[in-house]
Amino acid sequence: MFDPKDLYELADDVPELTDPVMLYHFDGFVDAGGAGRLALGHLLAELEHRVVATFDVDRLLDYRSRRPIMTFDTDRWVECESPELALHATKDATGTDFLILSGPEPDREWELFVRAVAALVERLKVSKLVTLHGIPMAVPHTRPLGITAHASKPELVTSQSSVFGRVQVPGSAAALLELRLGAMGHDAVGYAVHVPHYLSQAEYPTAAVTGLEAVTRGTGLVFPMEQLHEAARRTTTEIEEQIQASTELSTAIVGLEQQYDAFAAGAERESLLAETVPMPTGDELAAQFERFLAERDEE
Repeated sequence: MFDPKDLYELADDVPELTDPVMLYHFDGFVDAGGAGRLALGHLLAELEHRVVATFDVDRLLDYRSRRPIMTFDTDRWVECESPELALHATKDATGTDFLILSGPEPDREWELFVRAVAALVERLKVSKLVTLHGIPMAVPHTRPLGITAHASKPELVTSQSSVFGRVQVPGSAAALLELRLGAMGHDAVGYAVHVPHYLSQAEYPTAAVTGLEAVTRGTGLVFPMEQLHEAARRTTTEIEEQIQASTELSTAIVGLEQQYDAFAAGAERESLLAETVPMPTGDELAAQFERFLAERDEE
């Protein structure tokens, strides 16, 4: 039996923390609009932080499936962008301690990785684990983004009811962490932001804003949001300009708005995913955006 503590290395000066929340997100699984990646990336860019632990990516990653970028200069290799999976300690806007675990999703040894994170959770006396990411949904960007909340205990979810029933989906390291650590008695919560399916492949800062606002409601942590709000406003303006210049896009968005409003008003439907009215797919809408942008570039 391998020792999970062999998977990570603690920093020499681990700070004393008071019941910190641990936010986590791993790149590689579904994250429509880059909701989770943008949210945690924003926090690491805005807040002072230090590395508490680093994981052994040589054991956890498959380099052949996602090769690191190397730089060749004239006649020699000069740089390799090595991936990092690390736990950071930081403070929110009120001075409250919390942790951020981020990096590429492990390709292998998931169960050992979960036990390694559990060891850190116990070592640092983590009070709650929280993850967030985006999922594509048939919703328009002109309406408030919804959230599907899930947790290791029913009482940890106080938001609206889920639009999902019982489903089977491909697993993720983030979901396995919630499942296994919940079984160990730890509180774990996740927020899946409903991102317009036609924006799922683009960076959509509004989704990150929605996710972090949910984290604040669920944990009390307060984050600096000005830069992220500004990025969301710029992106929304660009989207609106594209839609106004295209009758095809405008018609598609109006159809999504009608569908969304009917659902919100209590129409007899089981979920937005079960919609039977013919609607453009996310790929079709995304293709329309791409064609529009290409036409503008040619002009």
